Amino acid sequence: MIRVLITDKLAQQGIDLLNSTDGVEAVVKAGIGEEELAKIIGEHDGLIIRSGTKVTAKVLANPGKLKAIARAGVGVDNIDIPEATRKGILVMNTPGGNTLSAAEHTMALILSMSRNVVPACNSLKSGTWDRKKYMGNQLSNKILGVIGLGRIGMAVAKMAKGFNMKVLGYDPFAAPTEAEKFGVEITDSLEGIFKEADYITVHVPRNEQTLNMIDAEQIKMMKPTVRLINTARGGIINEDALYKALAEKRIAGAALDVYPTEPPENTRFTEFENCLVTPHLGASTREAQIDVAVEAAQILVDAIKGGPVRNALNAPSIAGVIPPIVSRYAELARRIGTLVSIIAPGHIKDVEVQYRGSIAEMAVEPVTLHFAIGLLGRHFEMPLNMVNVPVLAKERGISIDETKNTKAKDVAASFSAKVVTDKVTRTVTGSVFGGTLPRIIEIDGFNIEMTPQGAVLVIFNDDKPGVIGAVGTVCGRHNINICTMGVGQKPAEQKAMLAVSLDKEPETKVTEELGKLDFVNEIYVCKLD
Repeated sequence: MIRVLITDKLAQQGIDLLNSTDGVEAVVKAGIGEEELAKIIGEHDGLIIRSGTKVTAKVLANPGKLKAIARAGVGVDNIDIPEATRKGILVMNTPGGNTLSAAEHTMALILSMSRNVVPACNSLKSGTWDRKKYMGNQLSNKILGVIGLGRIGMAVAKMAKGFNMKVLGYDPFAAPTEAEKFGVEITDSLEGIFKEADYITVHVPRNEQTLNMIDAEQIKMMKPTVRLINTARGGIINEDALYKALAEKRIAGAALDVYPTEPPENTRFTEFENCLVTPHLGASTREAQIDVAVEAAQILVDAIKGGPVRNALNAPSIAGVIPPIVSRYAELARRIGTLVSIIAPGHIKDVEVQYRGSIAEMAVEPVTLHFAIGLLGRHFEMPLNMVNVPVLAKERGISIDETKNTKAKDVAASFSAKVVTDKVTRTVTGSVFGGTLPRIIEIDGFNIEMTPQGAVLVIFNDDKPGVIGAVGTVCGRHNINICTMGVGQKPAEQKAMLAVSLDKEPETKVTEELGKLDFVNEIYVCKLD
């Protein structure tokens, strides 16, 4: 008998699916704490949770026969995924179950702001009849800026087109191929959205790139009639800047469903009549709760019974499953993917990888997948692996062309990646020396030897005397130790590049100071571990 433990409130339909499946029993213990969960988890084959249960290293210390964990929802920050992976426990989520719910809530907020529904309702309930004060705006022919064109962003765009809105779409990584088919006008510049849109809604994960994506500087670009909506993650719109803009009547309104800390510690936005606030209701519909419950139950049972694995957030280690040299190239490729994702800004148009020499004679699918993991990783909130990365890449219209050439060039074996964006074309080549030492040997035609690990500064610069000394001086002034430095030159073009590995990641002020040096053309900070 397969026993599935449920420790958070789950729609009955999910529980019924488990109990109606031959050989499966649902065990509901909603609300139990860490101590009790740690004691009983090993008695169960599967675990279904929502946001309330914390699956910590302590809980997973003695996992017993536990094989899989399913999160009925998207966020998995309450699961220690590295520890689960070490214990061989599969972790899955249900990212599609609340797409329509979140998109509809976004549209509900847009409509409510446009027609002053909440303040008008409150006014009438208090005994006041004031039609003039609450004059609204139609959505037809207005411009909606959608930042982030994943599942939810695209669903919002399609709904907005039904209101005859003009939709400008921007994705910091790559837009899905179907976007233009549905009438979304893709823009390569956020400034275009900030300057033109009447409504701006964000649908991106919160990470280093998107935190405070909309700040005071961006708000200054906007129309005074703009309205901002955030149903994604708190902190994407800087709350201090938003509060100031509302207080100064710099914008027409805002709607927030998510907050940096939940419940929010500060309720200051409630003082504005033109600011709607809701308690993270994006996924809170009966239908969405049923969908994620049923999906979580189904994917968990399928995985435990040896069926198809879907929505996996951690994949088994490839070490020992494939030849060691392929495993080492896979790790090299992942780091090259991470490097390229930073030094190749803009929307991805084309991706090519090439294998040369002895590695081209082997089964290299894991290597290509790991390159994709590195390339896409920083653009997604969920962990990427060999199971989910092909699906996520396809959703964004990204395909990777793969070629092999068994004839060696320069070194016995190499892996190269070429990424073309709307702004630049980057090519990075690497090799594994002696079967154990990963090295990057070429970047954009610059011959260079670089160890792809830790914090690395990549600087494209004019080829002139004093470059190395100036970079070293700035780093030394900020107490940053240079571990290694690779230099590549193109004398005919009077161009060069530096790849500088550091003992710690430099602060923004350091890179800004380096960027002001007269020989620097481009500078990037890359974290490759």
